[in-house]
Parts: sequence; C-alpha cells; structure tokens
Amino acid sequence: MMGTGVRQRTAERANSVRLYLVRHAQSESNVRGALDTAPPGAPLTELGTEQAAELGQRLAGAPIVAVYSSRATRAQQTAAAVARARELEGQVIDGVHEISAGELEDHTDSRSIETYQHVIGQWAGGALDVRMPGGETGREVRQRFLDAVGELDAKHEQTQAGVAVLVCHGALLRLGSEWLTDNVTSEVTRRELLPNTALIELERLAAGRWHCVNWAGLAL
Repeated sequence: MMGTGVRQRTAERANSVRLYLVRHAQSESNVRGALDTAPPGAPLTELGTEQAAELGQRLAGAPIVAVYSSRATRAQQTAAAVARARELEGQVIDGVHEISAGELEDHTDSRSIETYQHVIGQWAGGALDVRMPGGETGREVRQRFLDAVGELDAKHEQTQAGVAVLVCHGALLRLGSEWLTDNVTSEVTRRELLPNTALIELERLAAGRWHCVNWAGLAL
C-alpha cells in the first residue's frame, strides 16, 4: 500500500515542471584558466561551439518550453544552441551571473584561484557573510540566485508539464543547487567541478520547492 508521504510526492510530481541548470560550454577564459566573472566575458572556443551544438542535440527530445541564460556571452551562446534546436528564442535574465571574483578578476595565478575557491568553500560551509576580496558575500550571491530562479518559476507557475533550461556558471550552480533543493548536499557539490555543459535536473514539487533528480550524471 502506498504511504501518505509517497502519495503526496507522486501528486506533486504530476503537477511539476522541470528545470535544467546547465553550465555553459568551453570558453576562451576556461582555456586560459582565468577568473572570468564579469559580463560579458569571453566567448566560446571552437570546441565550446561544438559542445553547445551537441547539447542542443542531446536535449532535442526534451519537452523544453523556455531557454534562459545569464548575460555572459558564453552562456548566451550556449543557450542559443539549445533554443535553436527547439525553434525557441533564448531569454537573458539577471541574477544568475557567475560569482564575482572582485579584485581577482581575470587573474590566472594559482594563489588567486585558490583564494576564490577558498571563499566559496567557506560559503558552502555556512559562512555566508565572508566577502570575496572586492566582491560579493555569500549571502548576496544566495539571495540574487534564489530571487532569479523564483522569478523564472513564477513565469511557469501555471505550466503543468515541460522543461525550462537555465544556462549559467559552474561555481554558482554548485552552490545554487544546494541552496535551491531539498536533497543536494555539500558532499555532492564538492565531489568535483562541473564540466562544461554539465546538467543538473530539478523538478518542482510546489512553488519555491525543488528536488534534484540528477546532479551532473549522479542520480539522486
């Protein structure tokens, strides 16, 4: 016999939309190993363009109803490939830009990159008031990301089925997926960096409530 909790979850899923959080394809700054966080940023490489096209083909069978991206060039180019495969037009939204590197912007040295990662690690541990040198606090990043996804969700609140795709950035998605869902933990997000075009699949259980079905190939 199906328990009450299982019946409730089944009913919620029946009325849910899905959200695919996608990291952009390879950019020129990825190749340089640079902290490229300020829009518009570097464009995709030739390989990145191919990766974006492959992503569009991979998602061609999904019931995608909308494609969004951050204002970064690399995110818009990746989203455009997905949108074209569905004969849709990509939409740019605010609040989902990469975590600002502040004073470390465009740096490629190991010390700067370690500092950037260390601050993000502190946020993942709950120290959200720590500030990136010359940049944001974790609390500010968390608020803008959750607000942006909330606004996106509100646009599709009456949709009973379908997928919205949001193309943005690796560091933001690692933290954001943990902040947004009921089942992504820091143990999951710290396992490894998200590769280019990695996909995190979420389902909406109710307004403002999300559950991760698959985190970059890891079923949850």
